[in-house]
Amino acid sequence: MLMFVARLVSLFIACLSPLAGPASVAAAESAISPADGPIRILDGHRLAGCYTFLKDAKYEDPRGVFTVNDGVLRISGDGFGSVITQDAYRDYHAIVEYKWGERTWHDRADAARDSGLLIHSAGPDGGYGGMWMPSIEVQIIEGGVGDFILVTEEGANPPTPIALTCETARDRDGEVIWQAGGRRETFDLANRQRINWFGRDEDWKDVRGFRGRRDADSPHGQWTRLDVIAAGGRIEVFVNGVKVNEALDASPQAGKLQLQSELAELFVRRWELWPPGKAPPPAPAEQ
Repeated sequence: MLMFVARLVSLFIACLSPLAGPASVAAAESAISPADGPIRILDGHRLAGCYTFLKDAKYEDPRGVFTVNDGVLRISGDGFGSVITQDAYRDYHAIVEYKWGERTWHDRADAARDSGLLIHSAGPDGGYGGMWMPSIEVQIIEGGVGDFILVTEEGANPPTPIALTCETARDRDGEVIWQAGGRRETFDLANRQRINWFGRDEDWKDVRGFRGRRDADSPHGQWTRLDVIAAGGRIEVFVNGVKVNEALDASPQAGKLQLQSELAELFVRRWELWPPGKAPPPAPAEQ
């Protein structure tokens, strides 16, 4: 019975997709900013104002990758894609609470569990590798929660412009890390690099269950709270109340939001957008 109900919810989510197909990219000028209180994308019963996209099935979800049961979104991970907001948003404090499931898939069955919150998304659905809309990714991966990645189109002419500036340093292996007060660098289509959160383990390995010495996210099986404050061109990222990354002069400064399916099971119990300065302050997730 529960599987039947979950499947009905999945079909309900999928049926929203004709409202938000490839031609429906919202202009930044029409982006919504929460004003008096939170916009609850996951409202305790269902996903409000979202559609789904998968690399192989496009706007259909035949395997039930995205389902809601008892107010919790399950992303099974069986495929590449995302659940996407129909509307574009700007100037918000996003709160996402998630935990990993047990299931991993295909060629990432033994790799680090991987997902991401993609913000300021614009351009075509599946514009990056047929999977995701071009965007700024706030990484959700074991050992790397809070990294920034520029998700850009491949072969597009012209590509959707994406850029951000960070205060940076280099770790032992020469990888870019965020360092408050460090040298300012701009990352764009010509200088496309991942900006690691400040404490990412230099011995990180792409293996299932990896945990770094300084990781701020909760251990496997526990809830983690991710706060992303996007106001103007500034993006601040907090993991369980710890500020782990920051970007300045981000472009674009508005767009849709996506939660990825990337071959790992993920559960989400909270996804909401607050007016900046009016949200509950970043803090560890309650278990």
